[in-house]
Amino acid sequence: MNRLAHETSPYLLQHADNPVDWWPWSAEAFDEARNANKPVLLSVGYSSCHWCHVMAHESFEDQATADYLNEHFVTIKVDREERPDVDAVYMEAVQAATGQGGWPMTVFLTPDAEPFYFGTYFPPAPRHGMPSFRQVLEGVQQAWSSRRDEVAEVAGKIVRDLAQREIGHQGGQPPGEQEFAQALLGLTREYDPQRGGFGGAPKFPPSMVLEFLLRHHARTGAEGALQMAHDTCERMARGGMYDQLGGGFARYSVDRDWVVPHFEKMLYDNALLCRVYAHLWRATGSDLARRVALETADFLVRELGTDEGGFASALDADSDDGTGRHVEGAYYVWTPERLRAVLGDADGDLAAQYFGVTDEGTFEHGQSVLQLPQNSTVFDAGKIASIRDRLLAERAGRPAPGRDDKVVAAWNGLAIAALAETGAYFERPDLVEAALGAADLLVRVHLDEHARLARTSKDGRVGPNAGVLEDYADVAEGFLALASVTGEGVWLDFAGLLLDHVLARFTDPGTGALYDTAADAERLIRRPQDPTDNATPSGWTAAAGALLSYAAHTGSEPHRSAAERALGVVKALGPRVPRFIGWGLAVAEALLDGPKEVAVVGPGPGSGLADEKTAVLHRTALLGTAPGAVVAVGAAESDEFPLLAGRPLQQGEPTAYVCRNFTCDAPTTDPERLRASLNRR
Repeated sequence: MNRLAHETSPYLLQHADNPVDWWPWSAEAFDEARNANKPVLLSVGYSSCHWCHVMAHESFEDQATADYLNEHFVTIKVDREERPDVDAVYMEAVQAATGQGGWPMTVFLTPDAEPFYFGTYFPPAPRHGMPSFRQVLEGVQQAWSSRRDEVAEVAGKIVRDLAQREIGHQGGQPPGEQEFAQALLGLTREYDPQRGGFGGAPKFPPSMVLEFLLRHHARTGAEGALQMAHDTCERMARGGMYDQLGGGFARYSVDRDWVVPHFEKMLYDNALLCRVYAHLWRATGSDLARRVALETADFLVRELGTDEGGFASALDADSDDGTGRHVEGAYYVWTPERLRAVLGDADGDLAAQYFGVTDEGTFEHGQSVLQLPQNSTVFDAGKIASIRDRLLAERAGRPAPGRDDKVVAAWNGLAIAALAETGAYFERPDLVEAALGAADLLVRVHLDEHARLARTSKDGRVGPNAGVLEDYADVAEGFLALASVTGEGVWLDFAGLLLDHVLARFTDPGTGALYDTAADAERLIRRPQDPTDNATPSGWTAAAGALLSYAAHTGSEPHRSAAERALGVVKALGPRVPRFIGWGLAVAEALLDGPKEVAVVGPGPGSGLADEKTAVLHRTALLGTAPGAVVAVGAAESDEFPLLAGRPLQQGEPTAYVCRNFTCDAPTTDPERLRASLNRR
């Protein structure tokens, strides 16, 4: 066992038995490098990363490689999901130096943490033009021993170049109609009309862009925006990237047609996509969108729910194929023979036709990933349901993929928002309860007495790393959604505490720019700052969205002003790179629409028919498509939400009030009038 044995990260614990003398990221590790006069090997990955497992097996479990590493390097292992700040800083350096990035990330540093040589996966023997890992180690060691001045010069130049990359944000105006038109044109040019989605292979689920397209359609009526969102969602849901038996999405598709997934299932993807499909159903009434939203929500609760009430980070891509070998996708793939063995010949052939399982296979070794290909045949729904149940039961007997059980605050915030809204839309109180359970865990375990967030926990034990901007922003977003759905103002209060930290510790007071780490966080070679979306909304634009919603709830001018200043970067980037700032564009749509503020007042629970009328108005408000609208519900003159103040019942009936930019519609007791008010363009 090495120094990783006492860590909370499942990824680090996977390496605790390596013969490599790993250190966790710490000042002590760099002190050791300084004292021993050795360079540092920094290896960054995450527990469900396929190629991280491959490199670990080939190199870090190899005794000869470990002996060389232990003699010549101080080795540091980092879980990118626990330390996104460390990952971001060095990934930026890798991408600048090599033009590409990915995981595992392999970086060689001086004892002052300055990078001087980079890479990702290195094979155990030279392959496809790549040097072997041992060749890389020997080359770096030789340079460190004989060309130290050159190494120091390279490292210093890299650090200086990174320092100059700070965003020149001057707190400009948010985007307007011109920028939205340019962004939409850019998306249209990159859209794949035959397959849905944007760009070529590999194809990632464009969750944040889809939210922008749905909001843009809601505000303007642009049919092209809705069509791109609808068709992309349908193609993803019919492809192999979506688990046709158990629900939930894989990380991405390796091909343009959404057929073959990269099989890991991430909490953040499924939380974001659950919300997208729920919003698509809200906009269109699509049966497919409803089914996928609910199946994905059920997957989140069933497969990723933890005993403590939170949600685990991921399911692995690899699993035992039944022979003791860990193989990518083994849990999910089928052949016609296996279908017939489970279902019998007739149902097996029917299942192969329905799910697109062929003799040649759509994956490797004649195996297929289940899809729902476009088919003119009419299938018996009852028969298909029976087939699904039997296949799911057989699959449940296979060795399951490993699960990364750590709870990441930001991703749980995304799940809270998705489950709260999905539960409210489809009248599934169990999903709302699951959202409340995760929110309770975050408050009990991740939040300290000063309302500072810890990034992670595992088994109810808080991790050592401070929350970053996305943690504060996404948890605030989740709490705000929960407040609107439950009518419990305490979640608005908790969101306010988190956003106070955003204003005080993450925001440049001069420009309104946002940083990914707090002003009092550990100092790295640069302070990370990135407004563009990656797999999740950037902390920058997620914070802008939460600040805007909180301001709509409370009337707080500092929060609204901070949101508007933060959105200045969207005006600059939206027309140029709309695919990578989708959430910023979605937040800007809400700003341009108001956002609308909805107060529903009525008797509390237990008041019979009047309570039912309140519930109908409340659900109508939640189902309104006005971009970013906030909803407060409670008794008249309740102090639970600021929006309820001074809002009496009309003729003793439950009443809804809709306001926008200091102007209010006439109060109404009619759900249809409320619906029209919220869906009016």
